[in-house]
Amino acid sequence: MSYLEKETAQQDANVSIYFEDHGSGQPIILIHGWPLSGAQWEYQVPVLIDAGYRVITYDRRGFGRSSRPYNGYDYNTMASDLHDLIEQLDLDNVILAGFSMAGGELAQYVDTYGTSKIDKLIFISSIAPYLLKTDDNPNGAPDEVFKGMEDNVRKDRAGFLKGFGNGFVNYEDNKDRISQGQLDYNFQIAAGASPKGSLDCINAFGRTDLRKALDKIDVPTLFIHGDADNIVPIEPSSKQGHEIVKDSKLEIIKDAPHGLYVTHKEELNQILLDFIK
Repeated sequence: MSYLEKETAQQDANVSIYFEDHGSGQPIILIHGWPLSGAQWEYQVPVLIDAGYRVITYDRRGFGRSSRPYNGYDYNTMASDLHDLIEQLDLDNVILAGFSMAGGELAQYVDTYGTSKIDKLIFISSIAPYLLKTDDNPNGAPDEVFKGMEDNVRKDRAGFLKGFGNGFVNYEDNKDRISQGQLDYNFQIAAGASPKGSLDCINAFGRTDLRKALDKIDVPTLFIHGDADNIVPIEPSSKQGHEIVKDSKLEIIKDAPHGLYVTHKEELNQILLDFIK
């Protein structure tokens, strides 16, 4: 096991970020979605290692085997965690791939730290740049959606996550692609996360405007999204991100749900390899 140890100025004292580092070659950091952990990348890690890459996964603070502080679930702090991991491992020429809410870490990292250490960026089913519906973001989701999620997490987190897991993969449409065992495993990971972290991250991914951050991206960038994603609508996220990031690419996977990393893993893995090579 490997941990990034962070000293903080908060009452939570030090924070440990769990990570795994395998393979050799150009480094790729895979950042997981909400409310999962780095374990979500089980079907991508070996493919990337076999293709000659050094693959690093980590658990966001509050999730998986990382510390569970009471605070710090905002993109500035979470991008700082990513930055500190890159610095501790002395990485350069890094490929960053973020799934779902992790698109926020990618965007905030670029906004705060620039791209001097970054080779490519990959947004997968990403929330970036802005999910909230506002006057100048008409394709976003109403705030009631995120308030409802927050209320459900407060009242019955486990019950909410159980139903959310089915919608995450459009289970009724993808029973031939994902087993009940995989659904149960996803639920186990999600239920094991920090309740406070799970709650606070909804505000981060639901209400953070990252449009100006994406406008700073100046490295090759790929957006990947499923056209059957019922969790993160494609219009305010990947399609808008593709429009903002100059010379970026957009790959839409037909019939793929939000959790395409497991339901459409072969298609996703091939798109990843084609882009990073």
